[in-house]
Amino acid sequence: MQIFHKKEALIEFLQKEKNVPQTIGLVPTMGALHKGHLSLVENALQNNTLVVVSIFVNPTQFDNKSDLEKYPKSLENDLEKLKSLSDNLIIFAPSAEDIYDDNITSEAFDFDGLENEMEGKFRSGHFDGVGTIVKKLFSIVTPNNAYFGEKDFQQLQIIKKMVEKNQLPVNIVGCPISREENGLAMSSRNERLPKEVREKASFIYETILKAKEKFGTESAIDTVNWIEKQFSSNANFKLEYAEIANEKTLKPVKTKKDNEHYRLFVAVYANDIRLIDNVALN
Repeated sequence: MQIFHKKEALIEFLQKEKNVPQTIGLVPTMGALHKGHLSLVENALQNNTLVVVSIFVNPTQFDNKSDLEKYPKSLENDLEKLKSLSDNLIIFAPSAEDIYDDNITSEAFDFDGLENEMEGKFRSGHFDGVGTIVKKLFSIVTPNNAYFGEKDFQQLQIIKKMVEKNQLPVNIVGCPISREENGLAMSSRNERLPKEVREKASFIYETILKAKEKFGTESAIDTVNWIEKQFSSNANFKLEYAEIANEKTLKPVKTKKDNEHYRLFVAVYANDIRLIDNVALN
């Protein structure tokens, strides 16, 4: 397993590797790796001859400085977990100064309105930060395939849109959500949850699964109203939003149509820790 902290060194290494016909897979992460991340890496290992895993907590996608400061960082633990999968991984763990050339600011993007829905309403500038770092990683690694989890489904759609609009030569692979035994979507933030809250968080997944059933016979508005009522009666979790949206446009559903695919999205606070989840509805 080779570890690079400087982008120039990684670029030089990859340019030499490209003399040999092969495919490069990229798994971008912010570290604090869990089984969900590892499943992305396993997918990449199965379908590429060379896999790069980036570990970088990107400051430009945080609209809350406190959230950035509290974000878990555990490089040594991350490396141990990755080593258990393969000794042939390439790890890129740069500093913000290195990857941003001492200019830690976001590029402005137009994602055709995808950035204005759901997360975009609550996290100012978040998707500009995401687009900026992912575009930089694509430029450095020049992957054939890049792997992203569906837990951040809006982010996945936005990255696909960025690739499409900028005509970037990379295939974006969305991977299923990995869940804890109680159904809680795996997230690095889960490590900050008190044990008793983490156990009770099964309520989130149970609620969205019941809502999925309701959506089969009831309207989107009635289904969302039911979700809001469930959370209002549970003191452990504060619902920031629940939304049923078109999977492609991310626009809220007004009237169901047979030929469209819908997804339910929620953002929830457990104490001061923000959790997101989603589920396909058809």
